Amino acid sequence: MKTLQEWLDWCEQLHPVAIDMGLDRVKTVADRMALKFECPVITVAGTNGKGSTCAMLEAILLQAGYRTGVYTSPHLVHFEERCRLHGESASAQALAEAFAAVDAVRGDVSLTYFEFSTLAILHLMARSHLDVAILEVGLGGRLDAVNIIDANCAVITSIDIDHTAILGKDRESIGFEKAGIMRAGHPVVVSDPVPPQSVLDHAAAIGADLWRFGQDFNFSGDKLQWAWAGRGRRYSGMAYPALRGANQLVNASGVLAALDALRPRIPVTAQAVRNGLAMVELPGRFQIVPGEPVLVLDVAHNPHSVAALAVNLDAMGFYPTTHAVVGAMADKDLQSMLQRVNPMIDRWYFTDLPLPRAAKAVDLQRIWGAQNQRADASSSVHPDPMTALQAAMEAANPADRIIVFGSFYTVGGVLQEGIPRLQAKHLSP
Repeated sequence: MKTLQEWLDWCEQLHPVAIDMGLDRVKTVADRMALKFECPVITVAGTNGKGSTCAMLEAILLQAGYRTGVYTSPHLVHFEERCRLHGESASAQALAEAFAAVDAVRGDVSLTYFEFSTLAILHLMARSHLDVAILEVGLGGRLDAVNIIDANCAVITSIDIDHTAILGKDRESIGFEKAGIMRAGHPVVVSDPVPPQSVLDHAAAIGADLWRFGQDFNFSGDKLQWAWAGRGRRYSGMAYPALRGANQLVNASGVLAALDALRPRIPVTAQAVRNGLAMVELPGRFQIVPGEPVLVLDVAHNPHSVAALAVNLDAMGFYPTTHAVVGAMADKDLQSMLQRVNPMIDRWYFTDLPLPRAAKAVDLQRIWGAQNQRADASSSVHPDPMTALQAAMEAANPADRIIVFGSFYTVGGVLQEGIPRLQAKHLSP
């Protein structure tokens, strides 16, 4: 293999199953690579809000002048999005070389696509002379490949029901898995306002330094500005974060707590905080594309995140008709997802996605139809997200809005052409 795409195609065939929880295999290869970070490391786990948290941490630390590295997953369009070095996506060539470095030492150890790519990205980041590394935990925490790295500070965002076949069927079980990223004697920031007891118990059991929302840090605000207070620091009169949505203040509060906890090693100024939050960008998180009709892109893919999307849509005000392009994974709680947002959607455009795990568009339509009680709502099925979006745009009037949600792959599917072309279509006669 020479190119990144060749490595990715090969990795998909390497392991007999896509998800194989456990750290033994990935830890064996990491030890052979002598993988370690010389800089402070922040790991971020949770059901929702991980990507936003990582993006805000990165934006503030870049404004403070630090050399940052960020690992997030999955990507929307290009694999290179998963690794950002000094604020820019890593090059395909650098990533291909990192994949080769993993393969050179793994021997007969079989790795999943995620494990192999995680090791490659961690290897690249560890060699990039970083001041701080920010690592988003993939699925769960305790047994996730990212958890081979000991974090100087852990952040646990909101916890809700998702991936129940692997993580457990209730918040307590899922919380225990997320809590596995904590380390004894190091700070753990829990930004979930009502965390599972299992998270709090684990922090106490291992002697982690627990920073809890509502006790160790909090925020307040009005329509114009907001303020944050932690154990030893306060910020007031701040503009709202550039990432839209009511839930982003909770995420931002956890970010400021993590930076406060790490202040002895990576101090940041109040101006860096203000500038970073004002400039942060993250595609697909209640991302509003201006034009006529308005387009909203959101990777919400479980009942909790879809409920947050519904709140944010309601806050947008009145639109004559709301169109929704929806594709989702079959293992999600699809009925609850559709129910949460059904009252505000007038026309549905269900789409297939190019993955074996994805629900078929006709099945999504059937699940929606079984619980829909709106006689004035309609639905259709489409082979891919872009075709569904085009159908919605043709049907929509200029004063309407179109929502795209349900999966990273749904939003990524409409971003393949890029935002500028989408805007041009919106504004064309």
